[in-house]
Amino acid sequence: MTAVGDPLRRPAAEQRHEERAERDEDRHAPLHSRSDGRGAPHEAAGQDLIVGVGARSGARAEDVLALIARTLREARLPPGRVVELATVASAALRPAIAGAGARLGVPVRGWPPELLAGVAVPNPSAAPLAATGTASVAEAAALMGGGVLLVPKRKSVAGAGRSAVTCAVASRGHSEWNRTGRT
Repeated sequence: MTAVGDPLRRPAAEQRHEERAERDEDRHAPLHSRSDGRGAPHEAAGQDLIVGVGARSGARAEDVLALIARTLREARLPPGRVVELATVASAALRPAIAGAGARLGVPVRGWPPELLAGVAVPNPSAAPLAATGTASVAEAAALMGGGVLLVPKRKSVAGAGRSAVTCAVASRGHSEWNRTGRT
């Protein structure tokens, strides 16, 4: 029996807090890296990747590249597997997105907002809806290739807490996920 005040025994409240923190951290991890078996149905390492990107008009290519690099690194996805950047049509020629695509050596595909609006996504937002006509740019554009969402929307932080760039990562073209988000 452990004595009260034993330094080897953690208080129950502290132990519960740590367990809850681990569960929350796992819940927000990229789908393919979860340790609970709820990950994506395919191993992503050998898959072609589509990175969906959204960017405010003042964003720079460096901002887009930095967010993509950080997102891929945190998700442990190989940057060399990125085969396309995807976005809303009105943003495809913006210097930030077009420049990022050129530096990565991949094409940039612009999708009409009406098509993106029809894609079921986990993180719709009012900001892109007001700006572009679709509640999701990054996640919806990534999913237009018919793949599985591996990394949900990530944001870079611009001044005043506003996001300058968003990105999401999907694998290319698996039949388990169609454009309505159903299997």
